[in-house]
Amino acid sequence: MTEDTSKLVKQQREFNKLRKRLRRNVGQAIADYNMIEDGDKVMVCLSGGKDSYTMLDILMNLRDHAPIHFEIVAVNLDQKQPGFPEHVLPEYLSSIDVPFHIIEKDTYSIVKELVPEGKTTCGICSRLRRGSLYGYARENGITKIALGHHRDDIIETLFLNMFYGSKIKAMPPKLLSDDKTNIVIRPLAYACEADIARYAEAMKFPIIPCNLCGSQENLQRQAIKTMLQGWEKEQPGRLENIFRSIQNVAPSQLGDLDLFNFTELEKQREEPKAETEAWRDDMQQPALAR
Repeated sequence: MTEDTSKLVKQQREFNKLRKRLRRNVGQAIADYNMIEDGDKVMVCLSGGKDSYTMLDILMNLRDHAPIHFEIVAVNLDQKQPGFPEHVLPEYLSSIDVPFHIIEKDTYSIVKELVPEGKTTCGICSRLRRGSLYGYARENGITKIALGHHRDDIIETLFLNMFYGSKIKAMPPKLLSDDKTNIVIRPLAYACEADIARYAEAMKFPIIPCNLCGSQENLQRQAIKTMLQGWEKEQPGRLENIFRSIQNVAPSQLGDLDLFNFTELEKQREEPKAETEAWRDDMQQPALAR
């Protein structure tokens, strides 16, 4: 075996491990949160970025091998931003033989008209985008809306809300919309961004460069991302621990009066037992409980 051949074999082995890990991440998230059920029609929202391409690829593989039947339709919202390459997604989606639809809606002009120059546009832009996608889902029998947010997005959102919104709030892997008509799922919730980036590069997805406005919110998100990446470099595994903490919440150890009844704890208090009685009760507990 030549050196070049050996290198190719090693690269293929590493890619297979990466693909297997991502598929396992997605499969586990779907199972844990019951994201997709038999008969679902899943709308996979595509932006042209690495995350949504990866999500679509893995969901298509899952669709072909899962013990349940579900449909996939890929949907892109063309917001008519100047310079957006409209041909890229239709050409790619046609090449992989997946049903797709392009929603054409000039939300870009609406945002530019409503938001003063230099002000943050992300809030109104996201509401308009969400409204368009939700509307399409309701009108076309979509039962699940799949978004490409990954584990790192969820963690970053947690810290954004803590630092700038005074809330412990992130992105849930599964969400019922405010109007109670749409269910949003995030199949990449267990996948880390670094794995997705490597996968997208290896798959040579036709990435459409991000052309966001560079608003204050995005500057804040970038600052949070830099902070978290520094933590992970300093202590590998820290981000995974942070994510797991989102799944392991103890309301009685926080301070939210709506989540835990602190004001009536006195009613739950028991009279202290005599020392010998307490010792006897403790010894009667199974060893694992102690």
